[in-house]
Amino acid sequence: MSSDETILNEALRLVDEAEKEGIILRIIGAAAVRLKCTDFRELHKSFRQLTDVDFISYWKYERKVDEFLEKQGYAPLRAAVTPGLFVGRRVYNDKTGQNRAHVDVFFDELDMCHKVDFRGRLEIDKPTISLTDLVLEKMQIVEINEKDIKDLCILFAQFPLSEKDDPNTINKKYIAKLLAKDWGFWYTLTTNLDKVRKFIEKYTQEGIFTEDHKNTVLQRTQELREAIDKEGKSFGWKMRAKVGTKKIWYNPVGEVERAPHLEEFKPKELQ
Repeated sequence: MSSDETILNEALRLVDEAEKEGIILRIIGAAAVRLKCTDFRELHKSFRQLTDVDFISYWKYERKVDEFLEKQGYAPLRAAVTPGLFVGRRVYNDKTGQNRAHVDVFFDELDMCHKVDFRGRLEIDKPTISLTDLVLEKMQIVEINEKDIKDLCILFAQFPLSEKDDPNTINKKYIAKLLAKDWGFWYTLTTNLDKVRKFIEKYTQEGIFTEDHKNTVLQRTQELREAIDKEGKSFGWKMRAKVGTKKIWYNPVGEVERAPHLEEFKPKELQ
């Protein structure tokens, strides 16, 4: 069994075991893309190696999550976190000696380049977050890399858009309404949407995606952009738009330092 399969199986096991304890735990990041995008699983394996697994839960389960993961053989790291960075995040290392991947759990929201709020949204799908929130998670990255762009290409190639929360569609209405109140997130997401459209052409020329895949991605990203443009913008959005990129429009992602007796590390972008 590959290390990726081991990580995915452990992630799925933890979601199921958490549910037995009355805890909502959902998989995010690259593992969620791998699990959802069954049509592109082999392609995803070719450019994404899973090294750990990220989850999100609700704040109300914070103490229960700690206790649950302790019982599952994971020890929480008491990290000293730079103010404003990854508030509501817990890191857990394997304490069983089995050399399992470490586990990250976020609570209520991802507060990275832009804030993605999961309150009231974790019931939409299982064992992963919803496709809509997965798109937002990827699209909020200001300095997006090609792995994340390929993840987005895969998501748009497999799943259609809709105007409702559904396990098998991307809710364009929800995304449009969210961005209509936040110019900074709007700017980052629409910029990344343009990058997806640019890179799907490149990946098709390289034989990574087919012409049909390319056309589907182009059609769906255009559909999303049209929904975003059509949505009426708030007064705050319009005022912020006048300032534009002359003022920083996102939260710079800094560093996290572990306790002095532990090695230092920099947080990765979500895989």
